[in-house]
Amino acid sequence: MPGVRVALASRVVARILLIGGGARGRALAADLIGRDGHAVRITTRGEGGRAAIEAAGAECWVGTPDRVATLRYALENVTVACWLLGTARDDPERLRDLHGSRLEFFLGQAIDTTVRGIVYEAAGTVEEATLAAGAAIARSRAAFNAIPLAVLDADPGDVGAWCRQAASAIAALLAGGHPERRGPNATLG
Repeated sequence: MPGVRVALASRVVARILLIGGGARGRALAADLIGRDGHAVRITTRGEGGRAAIEAAGAECWVGTPDRVATLRYALENVTVACWLLGTARDDPERLRDLHGSRLEFFLGQAIDTTVRGIVYEAAGTVEEATLAAGAAIARSRAAFNAIPLAVLDADPGDVGAWCRQAASAIAALLAGGHPERRGPNATLG
């Protein structure tokens, strides 16, 4: 009709994959689903986590970063993948593997998928050197594959601040941002 304008929503709705995060991940998922309408898939190591994940409104995926192959199909139709293992508990060697070889293999798998952004949690209870090494791997693989990356450094103990930073990082990636190109935490604080 002449003279009629239709305003289109500029909001991007996407599928977000959260690997780890526990209660914080579920809180983030509830926010992403309720506020932004995103579809969120959360991984859990076993069926015991399903009820809490589904109660948050998210899709449950049983798989573990200890066996990255169990996460391969969790990447289906995902736009942003979040490696939220800064507070993972295990012996130091296994944690180094999670933030080292497992992370690197996962990021290698993500390149041939719909993933267009990565979020890496670089703060938490895991040894600082392990998290720093993981952040370096995430930066290297993301740069090599030209996938935008956001690195979280909010204290996971402050769930509110952590969720705000994570949601902001995801929003920046969905908007086509490259938070790491503008310097540490340029769009995440």
